[in-house]
Amino acid sequence: MATQIIGNLAVEIDGDGDAIVCVHGLGGTSNSWTPLMPAMQGHRIVRIDLPGSGRSANPPGELSIATMVDAVLRVCDQLGIDKAQFCGHSMGTIVCQHIAVQHPERVSGLALFGPLVCPPEAARPNILARAEKAAGGLAAMQEIADAIVGAAISKETRAQQPAAVALVRESVMRQSPEGYAQSCRALGNAQAADIDAISVPTLLVTGDQDGVAPAQAVQAMGQRIRNSRVVVLDGCGHWTAFEKPAECNAELEKFLSA
Repeated sequence: MATQIIGNLAVEIDGDGDAIVCVHGLGGTSNSWTPLMPAMQGHRIVRIDLPGSGRSANPPGELSIATMVDAVLRVCDQLGIDKAQFCGHSMGTIVCQHIAVQHPERVSGLALFGPLVCPPEAARPNILARAEKAAGGLAAMQEIADAIVGAAISKETRAQQPAAVALVRESVMRQSPEGYAQSCRALGNAQAADIDAISVPTLLVTGDQDGVAPAQAVQAMGQRIRNSRVVVLDGCGHWTAFEKPAECNAELEKFLSA
């Protein structure tokens, strides 16, 4: 494993072979993908901390999905990656969809966990309000983390997997309050990509208790994306890789080998 700082972004690079570029979601980091590393062996795995997330610096201006897309592609350019499989989680799936639509020549496949085309209108005010709450600093980030644990992971995970609960909570609490607030604003204002234009093989994985990416909405995405397959995991919320690592590894390995 090697960590590089590329354009103020922390990037972890593992292995050799065809590239897989991993894009985490809101409150995530490169460690969001650690549970799925076994399925990606035999590839050059590139895990990026998005601007303002994890160990990456806060962006100098306002953050948006478009600036995230640009940041990911700049990392790819710096590493000499012309084409890759892209893996995304949550907000990162929106970034990956925009890359696939705007730069189809750079994408050989999409594996999207907890996917959404954009937040529903009813959810946007709450996401933007979370950005304002994050301005309260570390104490506010703890409150946000506890709320996410209560709402975004399954009841089975909360009851049976204390380590997964701790990982989700720690991932959110370790975010910079300002960086997290900017990411919330970026997600709250995100617009959908034209996913009907996506034709590369696509894996869509969600949980039966995922309120951010409900199974019905993900099935609708699958109907619009040609050459896609939808998987709904039982007893799983929104943090699929942490909650169901064995199942996610099996689905991702099957997808990559195909």
